[in-house]
Amino acid sequence: MRKICVAVFIFFSFKGFSQNDFSAVVENETTGLPMSSVHVLNLTKVIGAITNQKGTFYIPAEVNDTLYFSYLGFKPLKIAVTNDMLKFGNFKFVMTELAFALEEIEVRPYQLTGYLDIDVKNTPINTARRYQISGLPNLGYESSDGKFGNFSKAIGNLFNPVDYLNNMFGRNGTQMKKLKLMREDNEIKNLLISKFDRQVLIQLLGIKRIDIDEILRNCNYSDTFMNEANDLQILEAISRCYEEYRVLKL
Repeated sequence: MRKICVAVFIFFSFKGFSQNDFSAVVENETTGLPMSSVHVLNLTKVIGAITNQKGTFYIPAEVNDTLYFSYLGFKPLKIAVTNDMLKFGNFKFVMTELAFALEEIEVRPYQLTGYLDIDVKNTPINTARRYQISGLPNLGYESSDGKFGNFSKAIGNLFNPVDYLNNMFGRNGTQMKKLKLMREDNEIKNLLISKFDRQVLIQLLGIKRIDIDEILRNCNYSDTFMNEANDLQILEAISRCYEEYRVLKL
């Protein structure tokens, strides 16, 4: 019985050392106070965590993993995990507050007159249209404007593989795995809901902002959607788009 207990202890000890739960504290550079509700992402493992009231967080991490810290109004922080961090602990990470310069806001960009009948006619209308395809799970494919040729473009893109999507994700199993993990992690999803700048997506997926826009355009999403959607909606759009084209290709 004693031998069995020793064997079990050795097994769990070995398992514990194979992946470390890294812990540290996040502080405000200006005040020196701990920061709660800071989102901490392990970009390598695609796992999210959040700091508690004492500014402390716990997240699985190994040497050379990359941690990304995000908090509204503060400059994002990107750190590579080292041996010393895992061995000694008691690390503190400092976040710097961004300085926002308030600029004059134009309240009447469309030269409104104050007369409803006239202003309604002069206000720009979003002409983007969506075309529903029977058998597909989402609501349809959105064209960039209301021109007649966009319906043909939407159909054409469906039944011809999109080279850009294939080059970006089709040959890179790691990025597709990351997309799946991002959609399953609640902390990451909670962060993406509040984000509109695509910076977290850029860091997690390892691609550029222009690549994200190009993917969505190839999937016939309008500029209105790309400008107004939060990062979680963008993630879902990219994932569904690729999955649907992949199904049609098979």
